Amino acid sequence: MAVKLKFGHAILLLIHMTTLLKVSRSEILEFDTVLPQNPQDYDNLQPPKENGEATVVRFHVTVLSLDTIDEGSMTYVADIFMSQSWKDYRLRLPENMTMKYRLLPISWLKRMWRPDSFFKNAKRVTFQEMTVPNHYIWLYSDKTILYMVKLTLLLSCSMKFESYPHDTQICMLKIESLSYTTDDLRFDWEEEVPLVVDEDIELPQHNLVDTTLGDCTKVYSTGNFTCIQVVFTLKRRLGYYMFHTYIPTCLIVIMSWISFWIKPEAVPARVTLCVTSLLTLSTQHAQSQKSLPPVSYIKAIDIFMSSCTVFVFASLMEYAMVNIMLGEGLDESLDEDGNKKPQTPSIGKSVAPSMLMVSSLQVWNTKLNIPTS
Repeated sequence: MAVKLKFGHAILLLIHMTTLLKVSRSEILEFDTVLPQNPQDYDNLQPPKENGEATVVRFHVTVLSLDTIDEGSMTYVADIFMSQSWKDYRLRLPENMTMKYRLLPISWLKRMWRPDSFFKNAKRVTFQEMTVPNHYIWLYSDKTILYMVKLTLLLSCSMKFESYPHDTQICMLKIESLSYTTDDLRFDWEEEVPLVVDEDIELPQHNLVDTTLGDCTKVYSTGNFTCIQVVFTLKRRLGYYMFHTYIPTCLIVIMSWISFWIKPEAVPARVTLCVTSLLTLSTQHAQSQKSLPPVSYIKAIDIFMSSCTVFVFASLMEYAMVNIMLGEGLDESLDEDGNKKPQTPSIGKSVAPSMLMVSSLQVWNTKLNIPTS
């Protein structure tokens, strides 16, 4: 009797599980259920051009972070969320779709048409997979498809260093179509909220002063390809360079002026002081160029460092002239007792500081007023 009861319970459990399996299978959305009545009317290689007009794909970008701005390689890194939305009138809505939108299987991406957008100025694109693949697809009741993805981008940025370190850099994020011309596909920004930039973005040496949207559609030999862009305006902070370049360099120059107060007869002291200042300044100049690419034009920092080098070199030349003058007028330099009079030159004490101040102000004023292209 007990065996029959157990067998009966097993039969009932099997029937119950079969019923649940049938129900769950009926709720699974298959790709074929959203295709047209005639599947041949759907071509996943052709955009859904309604009435012969180009398909419009609207983009939204959320910038989560900007970092690793590398002047040497002229690149920067951006973490973004990007969404693309378009209408595909060829699809059918699922029969059991009662909500405004429905989440679709990611595997559909290989079977359905989607924009062939790519990042034009990207050197590397990393897809986020922690802890799950960071992308999804939604199907709305008006046949709008939304595709959202999270990416980490290594982007190139054409930097100009004429005003370095007083420079302002313009870096871009460009999104372009790979194979469809503007006759078939057109990119545009979302009308309501096209761009969101995280307010907590903090860069070590730059301020993000502005972000704008633009159009970068370009004509190639093969046609006119749609393109949109985000423009980041980055202004360099001067704090680091004030304490690591400007102030130390000025102190080195001022240190070389101590030779003006040393007696001309103290040859080792004056020569050692000037030569040491000159070598230290050369090292400081090389250090200021360490993070920059070897550009062929003159930068603001080059003018400042070269001016300081000239001042230190001039103090060394001044001592050479003093020695010549002392050698020619040796007899005239004796006092009534026959001792040498101290002949420390005085012209450099006032002229050198004044010239350094005027030169520094001229460099700052000229470079700060250079228009940014």
